[in-house]
Amino acid sequence: MALTPSTRSDIAPFYVMEVMRSAADRENAGKEVLHLEVGQPSTPAPSGARRNAIEAIENDILGYTSALGMDSLRERLHHHYLEWYDTDIPSSRIAITMGASGAFTLAFLACFEPGDRVVVPTPGYPCYRNVLRALDIEVVDLPVGPDTRFQPSPDGLESIGPIDGLVVASPSNPTGTMLLEDELAELVQWCKKNEVRLISDEIYHGVTYGNVAPTAASYWDEAVVVNSFSKYFSMTGWRVGWLVLPHALVSPVERLAQNAFIAAASVSQHAALGAFDSHDELQLNLERYSVNRKVLLEGLPRAGIMELAPADGAFYVWAQVDHLCEDSQELAQEWLNELGIAVTPGIDFDPEQGHRFIRFSFAGSTQETRDTVEKLVQWSANR
Repeated sequence: MALTPSTRSDIAPFYVMEVMRSAADRENAGKEVLHLEVGQPSTPAPSGARRNAIEAIENDILGYTSALGMDSLRERLHHHYLEWYDTDIPSSRIAITMGASGAFTLAFLACFEPGDRVVVPTPGYPCYRNVLRALDIEVVDLPVGPDTRFQPSPDGLESIGPIDGLVVASPSNPTGTMLLEDELAELVQWCKKNEVRLISDEIYHGVTYGNVAPTAASYWDEAVVVNSFSKYFSMTGWRVGWLVLPHALVSPVERLAQNAFIAAASVSQHAALGAFDSHDELQLNLERYSVNRKVLLEGLPRAGIMELAPADGAFYVWAQVDHLCEDSQELAQEWLNELGIAVTPGIDFDPEQGHRFIRFSFAGSTQETRDTVEKLVQWSANR
């Protein structure tokens, strides 16, 4: 009998990585690519983070830290919640992780049993769905759309029967939409009433345009909050994130982290500690995102792309393109081949309706964003 991969490994790929590979192939052939597919800042880690990393490399042993992370970084995050949200989260409830991706794996393992039913709003970040399925947890897709600003609502949750967990993201990838204070409070109350574990993805906090994103940690000690230094702090490749946990989950997460990861990389933790000294730089990044956002929201309708999700936060515009194509993967490939524009087809974020949508990332340069709009306007005029 042949040795075969496990059934739990039979999960969907992350299609944006394939787009990135195609874009890289085009660049390697000497052709221009405008990168609006990549969901990461185009700026380096802030100077405070780089300075701390260099100092740690030169002066520290950089061995393993505690599985829950450096005490100094956990304490700094305690102050971060006081400063940003006026919420007192003891450092003992904070765990440093291998990015938000490691945080989700630890949270799902600590919170759910195989066979539990966990709601994932669709469109949404594909790795929620894929990791849950790999852990033999039943994914319950909850379609969301313009009527609820692409966010889950208590009414929508009532319609799907008993569940054990709910994953929310605010601001959301791919739509950029955000739960306001009263909306988040309603979801928290619904989860409390129905004894549903709430997992709140808050990795785009700090990257908002107008309203400030509230944290679920302000509303419920039993909520599990996932965050990261990747987005606002511009540290994707450093792979450092954190969890805010209920007291009862701290020890389970610590044991899981000891066995799965030992600890997050110590040099990255030192760097993350220094990132808090660089808010002036990070606000300049946010100003650029804001300009790029305006360029797309005003420019895409000129190219005939009118149906856009409200981009409250993050650095994405979620655009309906089914009037231009039957399959957004084919449209994305056409734009890359003919225009040198790399975007992400919606199939990553919505297996059922994603062929009707494309995600534009505006984390790159303003000139790149403007060039994209002008190319699409010309493309639309010549169709």
